[in-house]
Amino acid sequence: MMCNPTAPPASRRPTPLWSRSCERSFPGHLDQVREARAFMTRMLDGWPAADDAVLLISELATNACTYTASGTPGGTFTVRVARFRGLVRAEVEDQGSTWDGNLSAAQPPHGLYLLQALSASCGTYPGARGWVAWYTLATPPGVARHTLDTPPGPALP
Repeated sequence: MMCNPTAPPASRRPTPLWSRSCERSFPGHLDQVREARAFMTRMLDGWPAADDAVLLISELATNACTYTASGTPGGTFTVRVARFRGLVRAEVEDQGSTWDGNLSAAQPPHGLYLLQALSASCGTYPGARGWVAWYTLATPPGVARHTLDTPPGPALP
């Protein structure tokens, strides 16, 4: 299923009954992509679509380090993730580039194509210093909703 790049950002969506969210900035080095994956893995422990979420964060973090000012000396990128009942919303904010934020030109097998192919919705919006690429993933079909209705454990450090 392709994502809907015109879906409204989370700020215009209904507030869920509970959520667990976290944000972390990383140095803009490619070796930090593994740290972003580990952060996402911890945040989504036990969530049925965690593997897809980790893959997409890896792709977006790699793009931030490779194609934007985040990858220059002193650069950083930020990962934000929120886990709601049956839904995960995640994003990576970079420090800017000449890219126009248009996802429609993404072609296989590139990361932005994967973003569109795997997510329930996705898009971009201008961030404080660059672009924010975001996505949502829903609970996979056939997964019992009741297993996701209990808030996860304590917040991450």
